[in-house]
Amino acid sequence: MPSNSLRTVIARVRWAGSRAIVALLAAIVAVAGSFAVSGRTPSFVVAPVDAFVVTTTPAIVLTFAIEQLGRLGETLASLVAVALTIGLFAVVAQFALVGGKTLSSRLPIPAWVGQPAVVGAAMALLALLLVGDVASAVGTAVPAAMLVALASGRSGGSVSAAGVDASRRQLLALTGGAFGFGIVSYAIGSRRSSGLERDLETDLEADATALSKQAADMELAVDGIPGLVSESSAFFTVDINNIDPVITADDWTLTVTGEVDSDYTLTYDDLVTGDVRTGYNTLRCVGEQLNADLLDNAVWTAVPVAPLLERAGPGGGCECVRVQAADGYFQQFPLAAMERGYLAFGMNGTALPRAHGHPVRLLIPGHWGEINVKWVTEFEVLEEEVDGYWEERGWHGTGPVNTIAKLWTTNEFDDGRVQVGGHAYAGTRGIETVEVSTDGGDSWTTAELSEAFDPADVLGDRDAWRQWQYTWEPPAGDSEVVVRAIDGTGDIQPEEKSSPFPSGSSGWVRETVSV
Repeated sequence: MPSNSLRTVIARVRWAGSRAIVALLAAIVAVAGSFAVSGRTPSFVVAPVDAFVVTTTPAIVLTFAIEQLGRLGETLASLVAVALTIGLFAVVAQFALVGGKTLSSRLPIPAWVGQPAVVGAAMALLALLLVGDVASAVGTAVPAAMLVALASGRSGGSVSAAGVDASRRQLLALTGGAFGFGIVSYAIGSRRSSGLERDLETDLEADATALSKQAADMELAVDGIPGLVSESSAFFTVDINNIDPVITADDWTLTVTGEVDSDYTLTYDDLVTGDVRTGYNTLRCVGEQLNADLLDNAVWTAVPVAPLLERAGPGGGCECVRVQAADGYFQQFPLAAMERGYLAFGMNGTALPRAHGHPVRLLIPGHWGEINVKWVTEFEVLEEEVDGYWEERGWHGTGPVNTIAKLWTTNEFDDGRVQVGGHAYAGTRGIETVEVSTDGGDSWTTAELSEAFDPADVLGDRDAWRQWQYTWEPPAGDSEVVVRAIDGTGDIQPEEKSSPFPSGSSGWVRETVSV
């Protein structure tokens, strides 16, 4: 038989192990409860940890994630933030369990009351310190306290002040319950709508709908490629954060400041009663691989930036403007580029979605998507140039987009013909021609293009993509298909392939077609 001292050691080890597992499970349900209450908003306890991960990740790691992992990199960053948050709550829960045990041993309070109370209070306090939101704090505290109550002796553990000493069967049950609660919380939190969007005025919605229908009539009959207007939910999104800001139209303001004759602040109502225009505009992500799909087009409802800057009387020695966003993102632009820009508050006939910068975002025609700042809050006219967010991390910044022809689909017909197709884009230079080679680039044939949009319907003259298709009867075997675009200035898309970093991918897209 083990001695009393050995039995004491075994009991302590057993309690420590049980406590660690319960603390981890309490942390899981606490974070899940916060998500159920807050959804994917800044009130979610993971939000500040996610921001910390983003701001402290070395530039070289960010570049690797953007180039090699793409959207998977964002997912991994989000998972890291969740894991760190759970770890933080688990550590606090560990101390809270010890404190609850001590409290129960010194006061006439059973462990199944004292420990849940202390853990719940600790979870709530940590949530308040992280996000300052009472609802989110309650969402973390209640499920954590309930789980600890179940583990503190009412169902197989010690009922006395010994505290959490759950059996193996009880721990398995609690683990299953915790992960089940996490799944339900994820479903509830994911369904939560921000409820921020105002409806566009009827005539503005009608204008956008008319342009969307017009684009549909201009589309080529090619299976496997997107239409000329991307659905808002399918339009690519890339942010520096994984949890977007929440800003209502009523709370939104834009401050124009810096080297100006007079500062002023613009409200949302001031903006939408200005010189409102509706038109097409295409965005391409600077970090996408050559033939990736981070390229989309929408019908935007927007107001020109030039009159807003002129009202302030811009000066400064560099003729440049720093644009600040609510999520901490910032970008510097030449004043000339800004004066050709727009502030968009509508997308495809509805208010701008939160993921696209609700209530107001910047559009700078012909430039990479990274500089089309979302959640805009400030224009600061500068005396001297500064680096923008991505320039600080080695990226090129505000240069115009590279010309690209994408090869997104291959369709084989019953009669032996093969069709290839995709989209082409060259910013404000426009697309004049797309050429296709089926012999690896030795000879070229002009592809069929969708009709170009009327420049009057485009924000930024010709800053909109076009579809292309080419159909031919290939010989048996392999055909190396190559595609290239010629922009509106007559320049041919460069052949040499380049990676996204630092100035965006370029080169001819190639694909082997076998019949």
